[in-house]
Amino acid sequence: MPAIDLIQIGPLAPHLNATLQERHGAAALWEQDDWPAWLREHGAQARVVVTSARHGCSAAVIDALPQLAAIVSFGVGYDSIALDAARARGIQVSNTPDVLNDCVADLAFGLMIDAARGISHGDRFVRDGRWHQGPFPLTSKVSGKRLGILGLGRIGEKVARRAQGFDMEIAYNNRRPREGAPWRHEPDLLALAAWADFLVVTCVGGPETEGLVSRQVIEALGPKGVLVNVARGSVIDEDAMVEALRDGLLGAAGLDVFRDEPRVPPALIGLDNVVLAPHMASGTVETRGAMQALMLDNLRAFLETGKVLTPIV
Repeated sequence: MPAIDLIQIGPLAPHLNATLQERHGAAALWEQDDWPAWLREHGAQARVVVTSARHGCSAAVIDALPQLAAIVSFGVGYDSIALDAARARGIQVSNTPDVLNDCVADLAFGLMIDAARGISHGDRFVRDGRWHQGPFPLTSKVSGKRLGILGLGRIGEKVARRAQGFDMEIAYNNRRPREGAPWRHEPDLLALAAWADFLVVTCVGGPETEGLVSRQVIEALGPKGVLVNVARGSVIDEDAMVEALRDGLLGAAGLDVFRDEPRVPPALIGLDNVVLAPHMASGTVETRGAMQALMLDNLRAFLETGKVLTPIV
């Protein structure tokens, strides 16, 4: 086998897999039955790892690649990449930010409206023939309500700007106030949840935010509140959320992400006060194309200049 310069952790879109293989001779790690042994035998000269937010890159993989200099990732999330191990070795890590902000914010707002107005529930109501038995239950207004945003980053800001068009009152929770943001900073997440009619989660995933939306936060949002998550399933105490939705302690939820994807808690399946989406926030033709282009641009820039374009570290 010739020397390997690039290793691909997991599969991406078929045409992108083909591009990486044809242009760069990418070796498919996911096809190896015993990948640690394969890396020991073939990974000595590999300089680049290509991965995604879904597949990540573990410390074990990094440790097995002595010449690794860059990890190029498809997606904005990086909680599945061992950043500490990369930093310790001076390995560059890139993602694909900004190009997906609009589509993720669009879906967040769509989930919020759906959960409040019962659009998916109404669709099932009509399809199941229940309209003949009586009118659909009343739902909750969105315009003019209070919106809390957990994590006012690029995506959170896009959600806030959409909410302005709905005349919503907006506040957000960050570690510190966002410079130049025109909305109220609320440093206490529990207080934000108690104030808000809607709480949209757009913060980063990872150990620092795991379980941040706790049972107490969920119960503070309350029986009329709506929780929307387009961040990571790990940010929410999923068991507490399921119980609250089932028992009427939380009004509704719109969820694009889950703790153990693609496994969704069975208790959610039969609930009409929750909207379930298959981690599809960035899943438009336009955005995925832009993400693929940026990932390839990062790879090309590193190979030509030694520097990625959108570094995380």
